[in-house]
Amino acid sequence: MKLSKVDAIATAVLYEGHVLYPYRPSSKKDRVRWTFGGIHPRDYSQAIGGSEPDSMQTQVLVLDRGHASVEVMVRFLHLVQRTVGRLLEPAAEAPRSGEPAWEPVQSLRLGEASYLTWQEALERSVETDVAVAELLAAPQSLPAAFPASRRLEWLHGPGGMVEGVLVREQESIDGVIELNAEEMRDNAVRLTVRVRNETPMPDAASADRDRAMMVSMASTHTILGVDDGEFVSLADPVEGLGDLAATCDNQGTWPVMVGSPGDTDMMLSSRIIVEDYPRVTAESPRDLFDGEIDEILTLRIRTLTDEERAEAMAADESVRALLERTEALLPEELTRRHGVVRGMRPPGGGDEKQ
Repeated sequence: MKLSKVDAIATAVLYEGHVLYPYRPSSKKDRVRWTFGGIHPRDYSQAIGGSEPDSMQTQVLVLDRGHASVEVMVRFLHLVQRTVGRLLEPAAEAPRSGEPAWEPVQSLRLGEASYLTWQEALERSVETDVAVAELLAAPQSLPAAFPASRRLEWLHGPGGMVEGVLVREQESIDGVIELNAEEMRDNAVRLTVRVRNETPMPDAASADRDRAMMVSMASTHTILGVDDGEFVSLADPVEGLGDLAATCDNQGTWPVMVGSPGDTDMMLSSRIIVEDYPRVTAESPRDLFDGEIDEILTLRIRTLTDEERAEAMAADESVRALLERTEALLPEELTRRHGVVRGMRPPGGGDEKQ
């Protein structure tokens, strides 16, 4: 799928609630993380009365010109538990096999480098391309399954000895993406994309949210593309299709048109509600979304103490990159973020001013 139209917006959606803030373990804001677009195991959702969803459904209208096909991409974050360990007996070199004895610690400082036990996230995606006629004939499903993993990274002290280890562990996720289509009228087809999390969770009744998130899909969103057809805006449907647009049942997500105004070949469906054709503002030169958010984030980062900044950078490589990019902003880039007014019109109408 060509993501050029949607990449910047989708990236902002993917990392909202994770990187769009200088997170660190000691911050009170981090007591509840991964708050957007979560799809949790069915066992856990049922155990807590459905307050955390186990599925997400997108429904949109596609106008079929005769041989339409749709591309579907589901993206989410798969959490990684990163544990810092201190070797009980430092070694001259990293072991080629086996695993020396180590003890878990909350933090470890080796020379100028600091390492913290915390969570990271790995981007996941599942993509398919299918003819609308095939979906009208029969629903389809595809797996969104990713295996468990465990990786070790040996940490060297200032003298070259191996003194610590980073252990990165992921639990398996077993999801499914269901696709179906229904013929309506006027060449309109209602397309449904439903994402389910069917990961078994035997301890669901006693598990807390932190445990459940390790087997959940975080920041889940769906990107849709169409060839030889066009999507219909649900916020501003074309004349005569408003009643059909109103039948679309979107659960835990909201689809919007993306690209240049007037484009009808791509949609983004996410938990975060934005208007049709969202765009990164001219005042947002990095990979965020909104100039106002950028300004707030920049000011927040500049209030961090040296200790808070060091903790945030040690906690997550994505956060480290965010801090470094933000701190590298030029004075003129900072100035452009402040005081922009859009949509003003002179009294009595006339052309829009900025």
